[in-house]
Amino acid sequence: MKLRKVSAAAATALVLALTATACGGDDGGDSNGSGSGGGDKIKIGIKYDQPGLGLKEPDGFSGFDVDVATYVAKELGYEPDQIEWVETKSADRENALARGDVKMIAATYSITDERKEKVDFAGPYLLAHQDLLVKADSDIKEGTDLNGKKLCSVTGSTSAQNVKNEIAPKAQLQQRGGYSECIAGLQSGALDAVTTDDSILAGFASQDEYKGQFKLAGLKLSNENYGIGVKKGDTETVNKINDALEKMVSDGAWKKAVEENFGPANYKYEEAPKIGQIVQ
Repeated sequence: MKLRKVSAAAATALVLALTATACGGDDGGDSNGSGSGGGDKIKIGIKYDQPGLGLKEPDGFSGFDVDVATYVAKELGYEPDQIEWVETKSADRENALARGDVKMIAATYSITDERKEKVDFAGPYLLAHQDLLVKADSDIKEGTDLNGKKLCSVTGSTSAQNVKNEIAPKAQLQQRGGYSECIAGLQSGALDAVTTDDSILAGFASQDEYKGQFKLAGLKLSNENYGIGVKKGDTETVNKINDALEKMVSDGAWKKAVEENFGPANYKYEEAPKIGQIVQ
């Protein structure tokens, strides 16, 4: 290999450039992970208050959505310590992506036509269903058994109202500020059933303090195709995430994550959905 001679001025310029890089090298990374991977950090939106899916704990974060996002980030070139978890509440998910607050969102984010007008989705990576959580010895087996029973969901959710409108018109709807309050009422006997996505219910039922106390009715009242949301038009990232999700399924990591996060609730989960296949 031939070496080129450089002038003293050029050498001085090179030294200065290297010094500046050494002092400010972090500028090459992208805190939102908008590059092709391997940057300093990647910001990922999750829920902080959903056991089994996305939960902030004293020593970190846990849940199926967290496991999926961690696997995907690894495939994109980011180690777990390069992930910055950002709480993204349901009402702010589209805005968080549009503003660039996060690179992607994995937060029980159901793929719908309305949402696809604002964001792009990779996946789906889980097919969930609206269901009921009842006590382990409950005699509620069908939706119609809820007539005359106290049915809980969170304020602002349409899940309980859908049950009343379509299945059990005499159900007594109860609203609480969060699902943890519904679960506490179910445990005490003040409520007869709680309704939302079966994955969310399974996550709560899998907590140590509730193990063995509850069961899922298995009614499959709706189909919820969970996807990973990214900024509208970011096709490159969607394709990379889809490749990562397919690999996660094929190498067994997906099934392991499902069983570890939902197993204690005997969650009869669906097989991993095919990428791009939305179940109506």
